[in-house]
Amino acid sequence: MSAVTMTGGYAPVQYRSEPLRAVGSADGEGAVVRTRLRLTSRGRFVFTTLAAIPLIVWAFVLVLGAGGAAADVAGGGAALEYVTVDVGASLWEIAEAVAPSADPRDTIAEIVRINGLDGATIVPGQQLAIPASQ
Repeated sequence: MSAVTMTGGYAPVQYRSEPLRAVGSADGEGAVVRTRLRLTSRGRFVFTTLAAIPLIVWAFVLVLGAGGAAADVAGGGAALEYVTVDVGASLWEIAEAVAPSADPRDTIAEIVRINGLDGATIVPGQQLAIPASQ
């Protein structure tokens, strides 16, 4: 046979709204006990890491965001010409005019890469950098 004993000894924690006082004075009014916050080496590492994360993200955005465009235009060594897009013009027509003997798809890909375009959509009046004809 087994027996189960149940007690009603659980009481919720009471939070104090007044500070703890030291015991030992005659009138019951003691000095306020102040505890000092202790930060371990692991805690210092965590706080330092949390503080450094925004700086690291900012550096990556700055370096990686501008590095590709600067390298494509300045360091490529290729001469560039600029054209203004006319009404009704397309990248296909511009590519055929720039390099008539080359595959227009390759020329369009190069124009999109040089100008940092999201797609093949262009608007009238837009200035495009194109590879100079040799």
